[in-house]
Amino acid sequence: MAERHPREAALRRVHGTGALFSAAYGNVGSSIYYALGVVAVFALGLTPLVFLISGLIFVATAATYAEATVMYPEAGGSSSFARHAFNEVVSFFAAWGQVLNYVITVAISAFFVPHYLSVIWEPLERAPADIIFGVILIGLLIAINVIGSRESARLNLVLAIADLATQVVVVVIGIALVLNPDVLASNVEWGVAPTWGDFALGIAIGMIAYTGIETLSNMSEEARDAPRTVPAAMGLVLVAVLTLFLLIPMVALSTMPVVEQGGEYTTQLATRYAENPMLGIVDNLGLSTGITEVLRVYVGLLAAVILVIATNAGLIGLSRITFSMGQYRQLPQAVRSIHPRFGTPYVAIVLFGAIAAIALLPGETELLATMYSFGAMLSFTIAHLAVLRLRRRVPDTERPWKPPLNFRWRGTLLPLTAILGGLGTFAAWIVVMALNTRTLLIGMGWMVLGSCIYFLYRRHQDLGLAQTVKVAGLAPLGVEEVEYKSILVAFDHDDPFLAEAVATAKSLAARRRRAIHVLSLVNVPANLPLDAELADRDGAAQAKVERAKLICGRRVSGHIQHVRSGQSGQAIVDEARAIDAAAIVMPLRYRNGAPLYGKALQTVLAKRPARVIVAAQPGEAVDRSTAARSATGAPAS
Repeated sequence: MAERHPREAALRRVHGTGALFSAAYGNVGSSIYYALGVVAVFALGLTPLVFLISGLIFVATAATYAEATVMYPEAGGSSSFARHAFNEVVSFFAAWGQVLNYVITVAISAFFVPHYLSVIWEPLERAPADIIFGVILIGLLIAINVIGSRESARLNLVLAIADLATQVVVVVIGIALVLNPDVLASNVEWGVAPTWGDFALGIAIGMIAYTGIETLSNMSEEARDAPRTVPAAMGLVLVAVLTLFLLIPMVALSTMPVVEQGGEYTTQLATRYAENPMLGIVDNLGLSTGITEVLRVYVGLLAAVILVIATNAGLIGLSRITFSMGQYRQLPQAVRSIHPRFGTPYVAIVLFGAIAAIALLPGETELLATMYSFGAMLSFTIAHLAVLRLRRRVPDTERPWKPPLNFRWRGTLLPLTAILGGLGTFAAWIVVMALNTRTLLIGMGWMVLGSCIYFLYRRHQDLGLAQTVKVAGLAPLGVEEVEYKSILVAFDHDDPFLAEAVATAKSLAARRRRAIHVLSLVNVPANLPLDAELADRDGAAQAKVERAKLICGRRVSGHIQHVRSGQSGQAIVDEARAIDAAAIVMPLRYRNGAPLYGKALQTVLAKRPARVIVAAQPGEAVDRSTAARSATGAPAS
């Protein structure tokens, strides 16, 4: 008998480095489409230097996230780190800051979509059309996410590569045709254009260009070999964004230099093209009219698609983080309510999506950018402090990955990246509040509101403020020891229970004295953590295991497993290999008398890790021979 780890039996990790990279770069790479113009408003000619400094802070922050994420590969990011390092109060502040980050990401991404679509219809570039379009877009994405959105890792990877390639092409053309070091040097009047205050604020706002790090952390619970894939994905993202986010502003300011007008210093990058800066670069590369127009339409449409995906990713991030907060009793249970039909956290999606739409209404990108910096710098600072605290609190805990540049202080090995990164993010947080009064008032109001909700809810639940209490999540029901050389009976999430499939396995196992293991899959919507409890779906899946036990008795073991849409086939293949199954039995569904060979069945038949037997309901009008072959245990595929 071979014992399976309950957690692994319930949640199988599927994402490799490519999927993690595409998810992170899809968020980070999209930010240049709005961050470039927003930062240039404050930093003017020092915009490249601002992106470099904020990028170095991002490197240190990425190292902190990589270390903590591989230690605790679970959704939550800085909130999860703070829970392990400190207590539930600190965890809440980090999580509430993340909620603000996601709200702003949704609002600012949706706002910039129409500005890039103006290559198709010019009025979208101006108010009120841009605001109306952004609000409608958020509304449509809210509806899609309530019904249940499906993310494709392959599509995300393709779009991330297309986005990366487009930015590389623009940079290469810009370097060849317009990059001019003398122009870049003349763009700067130290202490004047920009002022030192605007330069400092630009660094803080520049962190909006690195919005994808929480995405990588939240996906870690689904990462395959997290100690290897998470740092590798972060490394790829760092190389890509640091290189491009330095070169793109240099090309932009070579084509749109800083000029003095009436005693004021400005650049078209921060005025005319503030809402679509990449189009500004394309317009000023000096290419022929025809090529410029084609490239302009291509960049505009690609940017719009990438930003729509970033908007949707923000909504998914909102639903996941708020659901996680509900699991740990940081928010009222109503916020994490699951739709009875669609199985999605519809209250959180509608509530925080509506807040994002409201934040979009003024159309003030500078305010949105500073608000993002407020929430992000708070969360990042807590993450750095959490890693330092964990180094001292649990020094002997295994750390599958650690950043370089560690030093020993008072007997504790501390990472220099966490110290420098923490100082950088904390300084940026202070600068944003000190130099922008509205951001200070709104940001503190947001934190006070969250604190009141947390305090009152905890008091109502008779829970201590610092006490960690988690609502029971997915329990690996019915997990037992699984015998090698067993028969695997697999039910996809939408497969009805088919007694003939179990009877086929029993017949085969009876002759060869092999055990029967039932795998019952549950499809989890993209906007829920993979370990979210779905009472109705989990109960229906477990019922299939129990009914199989009634047919075959004690010889049957089984468990339910949560998977994302499109992962069922691979989960069945992995399970068959894990238990060294001699055969896989799967039910065949019918519609209007015609057999349905679903994606899961097709995947299993294509990879065929063991003998595959397809069982059908006797009496079906079509393909009765399949049922006959299944009943005798002969391969029907």
